[in-house]
Amino acid sequence: MTDKSLPDAPAPQALLEAALYVDDLDGARQFYRDHLGLQLFQEVSGRHMFFALGPSVLLIFNPTATAQPPGNPQMPVPPHGARGPGHVCFAMERDEIAAMETRLQAAGIEKDTSFDWPNGARSLYVRDPAGNSVEFAEPWLWDEMKG
Repeated sequence: MTDKSLPDAPAPQALLEAALYVDDLDGARQFYRDHLGLQLFQEVSGRHMFFALGPSVLLIFNPTATAQPPGNPQMPVPPHGARGPGHVCFAMERDEIAAMETRLQAAGIEKDTSFDWPNGARSLYVRDPAGNSVEFAEPWLWDEMKG
């Protein structure tokens, strides 16, 4: 329910970016670029890596570096960061999830679990080197609940 006392504004309709925080950027690069096959398009050593995901971006930050102001008055991004494992879910079709499971197994990445949800959508869960929960799920997973 929206607060009717506030001025009208449209609700966001898409997620532009998601961020995960890791202490070991080299390990994250190997996981997200080399094992998952994501396109790394920007990297600042010791600070962050950005990966392309169609119209979205996965941001991987070193929380120690991003907890400090960037020092660039042209880009006044406020300090930010998180500690502890986070979660990200990538949309993939069932056959793509199966192929990814095989690929990750061949790379020595341990599977947390894989299963079909009550609505029939498939999910696969693994952990990145920082302990973040990485899920691959069929894109219609939430359709029934969203209405």
